[in-house]
Amino acid sequence: MVLVDANYCFHFVDCGSQGRLSDGAVFRNSELYRRIEENQIHFPPDEPLVEGGPPLPYVFVGDDAFGLSNRIMKPYPGLHDKGSKERVFNYRLSRARRVVENVFGIMASVFRVLRKPMLLQPDKAALITMTCAYLHNFLQKSKTSSNYTPLDAFDSEKGEITLRSWRHYSEGISSLQPLRRMPRRSKPEAKNIRDNFRDFCVTDGKLEWQNRYC
Repeated sequence: MVLVDANYCFHFVDCGSQGRLSDGAVFRNSELYRRIEENQIHFPPDEPLVEGGPPLPYVFVGDDAFGLSNRIMKPYPGLHDKGSKERVFNYRLSRARRVVENVFGIMASVFRVLRKPMLLQPDKAALITMTCAYLHNFLQKSKTSSNYTPLDAFDSEKGEITLRSWRHYSEGISSLQPLRRMPRRSKPEAKNIRDNFRDFCVTDGKLEWQNRYC
């Protein structure tokens, strides 16, 4: 369970959960979940996306494995008509989540121990995973380590999606798997927050090329 920022660095890593736990339990037993629930993460104050708009909270971006909440945005479930607000929002959300895919892909392409399941005791596997995360952050932030993530290392999108080189080496990676969908009933307030972000994506926050993919 990880939290990644827009600069492709880890801010939180929680590894070593027991295999018998469900995917939902992995998140609910994480330190990140506890801090979110107990308001121990110092989010900036709510702000409107546009002048005169409703104040909206700062949120984390997640996928279907997470429950929708005031601090975690996930896609709208199901299939949606081409050009619909929900489909546009889901595209914009997946575009933001591509940062996480890049982080895992680059790290696994460099630290090849992450490409396959580790035949080690759980504590040793957790230690190796944490070490790789620390090294990734160090190399990503170091001004003298430009070879780790050169300019063409990350996916880009300026009207057309350009997938980068690390994806050519990611086939067959079986050690880093996404969590499965975790269904749960969301609170009306969280749904309202998501609807406000959705509306922004098709009005003031619209990208000129987004309709090509929605």
